[in-house]
Amino acid sequence: MISYLRYIKRAVVFFVLFVLLLTVQKLQVSAEEEDEGKDMQLYAQSAVLMDAGSGRILFEKNGRQVRPMASTTKIMTCILALEKGNPDDYVTVSAKAASMPKVKLSMLPGERYRLKDLLYSLMLESHNDSAVAIAKHIGGSVEGIADIMNEKAQELGCRDTYFVTPNGLDGTVTEESGKVKTHSTTACDLAGIMAYCITESPRREEFLTITRTESYSFPAYQEKDGVITENGRVFSCQNHNAFLHMMEGALSGKTGFTGNAGYCYVGSLRQGDRTFVAALLACGWPSHKEYKWSDTKKLMQYGLSHYEIHFPKEEGAVEELPQLPVKNGAGRWIGDICKAELTILSQEPADEKGVLMKEGEVFTVEKKLPDELTAPVMPGNVVGEIRYLLEGEEYLVEYIGTAEEIPAVTVRWCVSQVLQLYMV
Repeated sequence: MISYLRYIKRAVVFFVLFVLLLTVQKLQVSAEEEDEGKDMQLYAQSAVLMDAGSGRILFEKNGRQVRPMASTTKIMTCILALEKGNPDDYVTVSAKAASMPKVKLSMLPGERYRLKDLLYSLMLESHNDSAVAIAKHIGGSVEGIADIMNEKAQELGCRDTYFVTPNGLDGTVTEESGKVKTHSTTACDLAGIMAYCITESPRREEFLTITRTESYSFPAYQEKDGVITENGRVFSCQNHNAFLHMMEGALSGKTGFTGNAGYCYVGSLRQGDRTFVAALLACGWPSHKEYKWSDTKKLMQYGLSHYEIHFPKEEGAVEELPQLPVKNGAGRWIGDICKAELTILSQEPADEKGVLMKEGEVFTVEKKLPDELTAPVMPGNVVGEIRYLLEGEEYLVEYIGTAEEIPAVTVRWCVSQVLQLYMV
């Protein structure tokens, strides 16, 4: 009997040790996963992983450091041409466009090309002469398109981006104040521009069609006696975005390189309800052309492994909105206490705007409302707000407004009430 008890005690001890070992291993794995993003080793000197749907930065390495961006510039040139131009327009080649350095289509001054065809040349082969021809057609000149590009960048919230050239070749301009500005961006801004191109732009589907096309052929045209005909020259473009074949859900992207910028890349991936954008600047120099692909895959895999879509109201639902008492409000009778019905005025309710979050991240909700209102009250008056905070940072604000009209008490109203009482 004693020997049996000894065996049972040993078995219990071994079982407890086994459970403790599993717990320690689980804690170690959790700690490693938590630190994986912090310790991610990348070749790029600046890198960002963004949630394309919300614009939230999921990972960054020197993400706000200003750097040249080479031909990743062309995503802005392309989306503006799509939004402001007619794809069937004929673009006339200027001497300046034809003089651009390689990589180039080798177009000739005076030739004509359809704008749609030049966009494939721009995005698949990254032709510098096509970029300048497009720039002149859309903006009147290189300087004109740069102004439009900078205006769009500001509209998108890209405060650290400045465009000088439409093709990404290095460039500077001197302002009237004497300040010199350089063609440059940040990884955060570049990711934001790509997110706009694939999720928000009214021409996003055309942008995706162009950047996902494997190959494309088109002719050059000439004008004679007012008639435009093909001139016999035909061109073929191949897509050089290797990332499209590297991961399931790879969506779009653009490469870039200059001696000053190094290898650059901005790309996107979509799986289910998750869409990621990765932006890399200064990701190696010759002979390290492949660094950008390994960095992009590493960033995308990190996003897929750690982030899922969530909605603010999943984490902190707001109770029903109260009715607010209205001081000096004209009710149904003298002495009636008026209360105003409230409603959410936001265009995009919190239960429809998702964001990518990782395990352990939570929303907190702050509601601000006055104790009472003062008549007169009109429908749609903003009286408060609901703030959804993600890890302490404001993610979404819903505005609370009045749903009905409540006039103020006046002498005339008081007289009418008295008369009604008298008639009764």
